[in-house]
Amino acid sequence: MLFPEHDFLDRFGAAAKAGFRGVEYLFPYAYRLEDLAGCLREAGLEQVLFNLPPGNWEAGERGLASLPGREAEFQASVAEALRYAEALDCPRIHAMAGLLPERADRETVEAHHHTYLKNLRFAAGEAAKAGRDLLIEPINQRDMPGYFLSRQADAIKVIDEVGADNLRLQFDVYHCQIMDGDLISHMERQFHAIGHVQIAGVPERHEPDLGEVCYPEVLARLDSLGYTGWVGCEYRPAGNTWAGLGWGQAYGLSTDTTTRGH
Repeated sequence: MLFPEHDFLDRFGAAAKAGFRGVEYLFPYAYRLEDLAGCLREAGLEQVLFNLPPGNWEAGERGLASLPGREAEFQASVAEALRYAEALDCPRIHAMAGLLPERADRETVEAHHHTYLKNLRFAAGEAAKAGRDLLIEPINQRDMPGYFLSRQADAIKVIDEVGADNLRLQFDVYHCQIMDGDLISHMERQFHAIGHVQIAGVPERHEPDLGEVCYPEVLARLDSLGYTGWVGCEYRPAGNTWAGLGWGQAYGLSTDTTTRGH
């Protein structure tokens, strides 16, 4: 989402210049592995996270993990994601749950839930063989209506039901604030399961210093809990990306386009 001023493969260098040490993005599959690996290597960045293939994104699909009848396609998507993860040395991948049909009845929801658990057990097993973590993320119903997983408590329940040590929670503060609120309490209760954190301003999903969330307090509490993982800046810049990076100077980011941040 950051640096849309640049072509995709040029964003790696921009991120490094701004002081970022790792990158994540939705999908790598439109690009050659050697090109992505070269961008990471040249910029001195770590590949932190990307999503499994989501089905037909252009047609509105938002993941396959909960979709009955698409199990073979989901299994193939796991293999493809792990192939990219191996080449890019990416330690974690995110399985998007997919959408429920409109006006889904209880039987349909239960079928999706059953499929979701079965697919996540398969994916977690394959990821474990490759030494990777698998993530799931509750996504708010305003941005993605009909998404199968939208509540924090439901995500923790799924993680418990699957019972795989490498199935972790992708804790997106933006989504949590919209759907559940009570951010710090949720973060503390779920800390044992958190494998990755993402931030954005609420409600417009711009820079984290814009909107209703006090991110200095949220991030300080995350530190006090002992979190040592990554925090992904999954926001849409309100204007020019560089101009909006002032919020990150306290965390080592730079708004100077002429020198690399530290």
